[in-house]
Amino acid sequence: MYFIYNILILITGFALKIIAVFTIKIKLFVEGRTTTFQKLKSVISKDDEVIWFHCASLGEFEQGRPILEKLKEENPTHKLVLTFFSPSGYEVRKNYKLADVVCYLPLDTQSNAKKFLDIVHPKLVVFVKYEFWPNILRELKEREVKTILVSGIFRENQAFFKWYGGWMQKSLAVFSHFFVQDKNSEVLLNSIGFSNVTVSGDTRFDRVYEITKQDNRLSFIEEFKENKYTLVAGSTWKEDEELLVNYINKEASAEEKFIIAPHNINKEEILKLKNSIHKKAVLFSERENLNLKEYQVFIIDTVGILTKIYSYATIAYVGGGYTKSGIHNILEPATFEIPIVIGPNYHKFKEAIDLVKEDACFTVNDSKKLSVLLKKLFHLKQFREEAGKKALKYVIEKTGATTKILYYLRK
Repeated sequence: MYFIYNILILITGFALKIIAVFTIKIKLFVEGRTTTFQKLKSVISKDDEVIWFHCASLGEFEQGRPILEKLKEENPTHKLVLTFFSPSGYEVRKNYKLADVVCYLPLDTQSNAKKFLDIVHPKLVVFVKYEFWPNILRELKEREVKTILVSGIFRENQAFFKWYGGWMQKSLAVFSHFFVQDKNSEVLLNSIGFSNVTVSGDTRFDRVYEITKQDNRLSFIEEFKENKYTLVAGSTWKEDEELLVNYINKEASAEEKFIIAPHNINKEEILKLKNSIHKKAVLFSERENLNLKEYQVFIIDTVGILTKIYSYATIAYVGGGYTKSGIHNILEPATFEIPIVIGPNYHKFKEAIDLVKEDACFTVNDSKKLSVLLKKLFHLKQFREEAGKKALKYVIEKTGATTKILYYLRK
C-alpha cells in the first residue's frame, strides 16, 4: 500500500499541474509550492533551533494559534516555520508576523519529505487537527523528532481503523502525544494500540475567548450603531442574504440596524446586494466623509475585521447554512455573549449542535421562520440575553486545551 501511495502522489502532482491551467485555486496550490524550498533556505540556517507548525487551512491555523503564540513567546530565539496545505490558509496568513517563514507544505513525495526536513531540521513539530502525510511522518520518525498532534479528531471511517489501514497506523507512531477533542477519538486510538492520548478539548475555544480580551474598538462601527439594536450577519452567502434582505425590506423597524459582512466580496456581487436593499445602505469602502448615523444597513466589503464587528452585535447571523459545506465560525459571536442564528446545514459542527441544544443558537430554513425569530429576538430582551449568556458559558466551559498542551511541552 505504501508503494501504491507513492505512485499516486506522483500522478497527483502531474495531474495538478494540468488542472492548474484551468482553476485559479489549483494554480495557487501548484505555483505556491515552487518557492517553498527557496523561502526556507533563505531564512533557516543549520544552527537554528526550529519549531514547525503545520495546518491544513485557515481554520486549523486558528486552532493552533494559541499554542503557536505561547511557544514563540517562551522561545523567542527559535525560528518558527508555519506551513499550510491549502491556498485558503496560506493566502490569508502568508504575512503572519510571528512566523519566520510561512509557506506551502511540499507535496508528500519521498524526496520532498527528505529535502524539506533537511532544510527545516525541526526540534519540535506540531500538527493541527488531522493532517497525516505518510512520507513526512516516516521521515520524522526516523529522525526521532518530537511531534505532537493538537485538537485532533478521529472518526471510524478513517483509513487508520479499517482492515487495510495497517500501513497508515505506522504513520501515527511518530506522534509523541495525541491531544484530541473528544472521548471517541481517544477510544479509537486506544483500539489500535495508542495509549499516549489526552482528551484536551479544542484549542479554538481558547482562541475565541482570548478575542474578548483584545482591543475590539472600531470607531466607524460605533458611529453607525448609535447604541441601537444591531444584527451582525457574518460570512453570508447569496441564500443567506436573500432571506436577510427580505426581512430588512419588509419587516425591520427603524430601531434595528444591520451590518452585513459577505463571504464573497466581489465588487459586482456587493453592488447587487446593496441595490437590493430598500433601506438606506452604505458600503465600508464608501464610509469616508459620510454621516454613518444616517444609514440603517452597513455592508462590509473588506476582510479581517468581522471578529471585532461581532463585539458590537446584539445578535449574530452566521452564514453558510444553505451551502454544501455548511456554516462558518459560530464561536466568534458566541464568545461575545450574543445569541446566534444559522441556516439548516450545521450538523457537521459539534459546537453548533451543542449550542442549538442549549438554546443559544437558533436555526431557520425559510424567510418566514427567520422573520418570526428575528422579531422575537428584537422584542424580547430577556430571551436574547439568556441565550447570549448560554453561548458565552459554553465557550468558557470548553477552554483550557492550550494550558494542558503547554504543560506537556514544558516537561
